[in-house]
Amino acid sequence: MGTVHARSLEPLPMAGPDFGALGEEAELVEVEPESKQEILENKDVVVQHVHFDGLGRTKDDIIMYEISDVFKAKNLIDVMRKSHEAREKLLRLGIFRQVDVLIDTCQDDALPNGLDVTFEVTELRRLTGSYNTMVGNNEGSMVLGLKFPNLLGRAEKVTFQFSYGTKETSYGLSFFKPWPGNFERNFAVNVYKVTGQFPWSSLRETDRGISTEFNFPIWKTNHTLKWEGVWRELGCLARTASFSVREESGHSLKSSLSHAMVIDSRNSSILPKRGALLKINQELAGYAGGDVSFLKEDFEFQLNKQLLWDSVLSASFWGGILVPIGDRPSSIADRFYLGGPTSVRGFSMYSIGPQSEGDYLGGEAYWAGGVHLYTPLPFRPGRGGFGDLFRTHFFLNAGNLCNLNYGDGPRAHLQRLAECIRWSYGAGIVLRLGNIARLELNYCFPMGVQAGDRICDGVQFGAGIRFL
Repeated sequence: MGTVHARSLEPLPMAGPDFGALGEEAELVEVEPESKQEILENKDVVVQHVHFDGLGRTKDDIIMYEISDVFKAKNLIDVMRKSHEAREKLLRLGIFRQVDVLIDTCQDDALPNGLDVTFEVTELRRLTGSYNTMVGNNEGSMVLGLKFPNLLGRAEKVTFQFSYGTKETSYGLSFFKPWPGNFERNFAVNVYKVTGQFPWSSLRETDRGISTEFNFPIWKTNHTLKWEGVWRELGCLARTASFSVREESGHSLKSSLSHAMVIDSRNSSILPKRGALLKINQELAGYAGGDVSFLKEDFEFQLNKQLLWDSVLSASFWGGILVPIGDRPSSIADRFYLGGPTSVRGFSMYSIGPQSEGDYLGGEAYWAGGVHLYTPLPFRPGRGGFGDLFRTHFFLNAGNLCNLNYGDGPRAHLQRLAECIRWSYGAGIVLRLGNIARLELNYCFPMGVQAGDRICDGVQFGAGIRFL
């Protein structure tokens, strides 16, 4: 926030109210002066002008939508608050490197209580780039990114990312356009080629596709409508791949419509201390073309409660079902997978459920739940600094994944999902990496192990964004 000059504020009277002439024996009455904040809050002001310094290619209309609330301020404290909110909105657009605010009294043609608000901005360059290397899964890759921010002057953005690895090459081109005055309402188009390797299934998948999505808020919910058309090529990672995986190999074309609804009141997406999350997804494939047809529903629920001594109790529940449409069975690329350090701990990555010759094929229905207790490290080393990024973690996880016979009724489906439940418990350490991801190192005790499951009895390491 810039400097605030209060020349238009009238000074406090030097004496109290008039009590008449004071004689020699008259008692002097003291009047308690108002605090500075009371003066600022109670003094009526009018924002007469808003100026911008540093604008180049940015259009005026997109800016005015973001700062319009500043004109509604009624006192100086309100002006400062709304100016700060406007600054945050401008930075959220992703078109400015820096935004500073200066509040001053009007100089010319001014009302006695008039104020001028000036936003000093520094626009991003027309082209920005990034370069980094990544190592993981026995593969190294070079990632090159190019970004064209504020392409047409109204916060549009074009992003290109190219990844060249020792095993695979991927790329993606996207265009993003926000709605003026409502950044949460936006439109995006993506063109991509992505290759993934899934060793738990001896599967290699290459997707080439295009997608369009529209994001918009309704009351306290956020919604995403998406259409995706993708040409998928499935192959085997090794000669030892099972016959079931070889049977799935080949080309397919998927065209799908999907909808996602999110309600998120958490204070943070990584290790939240309070709040809840509800996410519901629906996907319908086949009716807009392609040779893959199914209806897919899944959800995620999470509840967090802060306890004594800076401890947090967290509970989560996930579930989903996939129903093939027509005579063709579901594809291995569309099914659900369960197990690993980000879901049911104590089991190897995606190693729960149907399998063939050691290759895991996924399932058409699943559920998983977990209860977690996060506490500070014993004796609080590094408190107030680096030590606050670490938490002690106690957990209990459970879940099941299977295929269903859709000729049976709902009671039979629930009974099938209640059979052969895998569960685990343990403790460990969690490291929060900013607001991006988290790392876990846990000692796990897997229980309810079934034939064919792969377990990780003992120390297990996990990294990711979404954890059960």
